[in-house]
Amino acid sequence: MMQTHSFQYYLPVNLIFGPGKTEVLGEEAARYGKKVMIVTGRHSTKRSGLLGRAKSLLEKAGAEVTVFDEAEPNPLASTVMRGAGIAKEAGIQVIVGLGGGSIMDCSKAIAFAACNEGPIFDYIYGKKTGTGALPLILVPTTCGTGSEGNCFAVLTDDETKDKKSLRDNSVIAKASIIDPELMKTMPKKVLASVGFDALCHCMEAYLSRTCSPVTEIFALEGIRLIGENLIPVYNGLDEADAWCGITFASTLGGMSINQAGVTAPHGLEHPASGLRNITHGRGLAALAPVIYRRSISSAPEKFARISQLLGGTDETDFVNTLTRFLEKIDLRTNLSAEGVKAEDVDWMTGNTFKVSLASIQNHPKVFTEDEVREIYTEALDY
Repeated sequence: MMQTHSFQYYLPVNLIFGPGKTEVLGEEAARYGKKVMIVTGRHSTKRSGLLGRAKSLLEKAGAEVTVFDEAEPNPLASTVMRGAGIAKEAGIQVIVGLGGGSIMDCSKAIAFAACNEGPIFDYIYGKKTGTGALPLILVPTTCGTGSEGNCFAVLTDDETKDKKSLRDNSVIAKASIIDPELMKTMPKKVLASVGFDALCHCMEAYLSRTCSPVTEIFALEGIRLIGENLIPVYNGLDEADAWCGITFASTLGGMSINQAGVTAPHGLEHPASGLRNITHGRGLAALAPVIYRRSISSAPEKFARISQLLGGTDETDFVNTLTRFLEKIDLRTNLSAEGVKAEDVDWMTGNTFKVSLASIQNHPKVFTEDEVREIYTEALDY
């Protein structure tokens, strides 16, 4: 039953949602300055023509545009610092993040690092406190991370391989332009991966020990929308309502974890992908069934509800329902298939408790170090 005794919800983000809304990019950015840096990746926005379109819209609004196209999957702290250095040297006033979740995270971190001196992981680990960030406009091209709707920027430390979130309200976007039409350029394997990431955000927020009534509504609706629409879209359905559904679900997932946080699946996945540069959604697919099988007794009513929204019956068939869902989007995998080795298990276990302790403690069942080691070992060949 939803608990409404006491909660707080704060998220000052301007969501501009709908097909064709990319056209307002220039006027939105112009509200905050004329010197604009587009942060994007090396390939996809160029191939799709979106980078050229975005640059044209910004220039039409009177902007002077610099392009930083070095953002990579699982963005590195060194990339962020390089981008921030260019932004400071060019006197950039506005950052526009154009791309998938990693690009948006990199954009947020560049906006932050351009206003705060020193290594960005000093702020992630609380050694220093930030004093703001450049204004951000985010334009997601994948329906996965929901980064457009929260204050997180997930980064990897080059040397230690620690993968952890910068969390600061200053990196909440001034406007997030969420255009479902931009999602249609994703390859199927990317759609599957990011769609499952969005589903995990919603499931984890709903299962979180700090889930509030507002978050519960958002998370359950996100699960429903992905459950109904991701498989048909993956199989070729090209209806606007379905694309809008999974895109909106992704944003709801991002907003949900902003309040409720992530739990064990993300907590265990980050060490794996930080170490082996795994595609995030695939790492989640390898771990989630193993983690949840050990968790159901701690929240049976919630697992029953999720199972029903994904086509199952109750908590007893939740793991099978989730596994079938993964099979239908060709995302059934294990850690070995994603490049993790047996000798990595001890390092990942230690890193989980070093970097992701909050996520473990937020899970409905709080795992011990031995249990986490067993989960990693089982997920190698699950």
